[in-house]
Amino acid sequence: MTEIDRLVLGLQHRIRQLLDNVSMLEREDNGNLYAAVSLRIAELELPEIQDLLDKLNTTTNNYQQLSVQAAAEFQDMTDTMTELEKFDHLQVMMKQRENKLIKRDLERCKEELNSTSPAPTLSPGHCGLGHVVSVSGPKMYSLTEYGTSYHYGAWGRDANPAPGDENKYWLVVLTSSNAYGNFIRQYSSLSKIIIGIAPTDTYISGSNPTTNTIQGSNMVMYGNSLYYNCYYSHSVCQFNLSTQSISTVDLPSDTGYNSKFPFAHLGTTYSYTDMDFATDESGVYVIYATTSNFGNVIISKVETSNPPVLNQTWFTSLHKMTATNTFMVCGVLYATRYLDEETEQIFYSYDTKTNKERYDLKVNIKKMQTNIEFLNYDHRDHLLYVYSDAYIVTYELFFQ
Repeated sequence: MTEIDRLVLGLQHRIRQLLDNVSMLEREDNGNLYAAVSLRIAELELPEIQDLLDKLNTTTNNYQQLSVQAAAEFQDMTDTMTELEKFDHLQVMMKQRENKLIKRDLERCKEELNSTSPAPTLSPGHCGLGHVVSVSGPKMYSLTEYGTSYHYGAWGRDANPAPGDENKYWLVVLTSSNAYGNFIRQYSSLSKIIIGIAPTDTYISGSNPTTNTIQGSNMVMYGNSLYYNCYYSHSVCQFNLSTQSISTVDLPSDTGYNSKFPFAHLGTTYSYTDMDFATDESGVYVIYATTSNFGNVIISKVETSNPPVLNQTWFTSLHKMTATNTFMVCGVLYATRYLDEETEQIFYSYDTKTNKERYDLKVNIKKMQTNIEFLNYDHRDHLLYVYSDAYIVTYELFFQ
């Protein structure tokens, strides 16, 4: 419209100018002979005015077409909005019906709850959480101060901390051949372990590896003591960080060690992971395999006395080398397997209370790196603490 206004104003100005030129020509009449110059000016003005008229007509026609097109599009929009309004109304009605059904079911549940109050069930396991049904996260994902140099390690919180140590975090990185370690690094908070500042180091031995130093990445901290596979043996080591003393307890003589029954998948094996240690609400467990049990997983409860002793033992049908890791929740052993570079899956469970096994869990974990070398459950925050190709990660577990 602005363009049309500009053309009309220009045309009006040129017509007034033409009238002025014609008037001047008439005044210059000299015996029926007009001035040649004035006549030529008027002659030049006429084509220019005609050109302006043509442009105005073209522009007007174009905008008429645009107006018709815009009117059609506006009508389409109106029709669409009408359909959307009807659709939205139907959705509201459907939601109202759903809400009525939910309210009805809720009232029935309330009536049933008020009529009977059955005793709470504690199955599976010992604390009534039910089976793991999903894993969210990662909630935290970070490199340690070591960078990407060491792919094997472990970290987490003390499952039974002393008063005042509830927020401490520990980290063990296998700095010798990705297989051995000889010291524990502790941090006073999560932010400090992420940034890698102000650690406190406690050495098991001055050399690495040697007698009773750490072998393999699967270890746990409980009651200010680190539990791990003693170097080059089928023994459980308990290293007390307060007294810096070591106590041991032997597993059966045919227990696999030195990568005889490590965690594995079709693509690789995780070196020196013959023994896995786990904690839950009740204490410390060691997960291992023996030749007499055909390489299948065995669970033994470790009494955290000094020295430690083995208590109750459970035998499973899960072959250890078909799993990539294990952890305990409420007396239930869970095993994971490698699906692909992006996904690990919790596929198996063994309830130590009922001796019931399941191979059908199919709970996926979204990986940030290709391999998971360590994982353990913390019953205080329901998090899985994971060491994955030099990265420390946490995931949240959700239960039935």
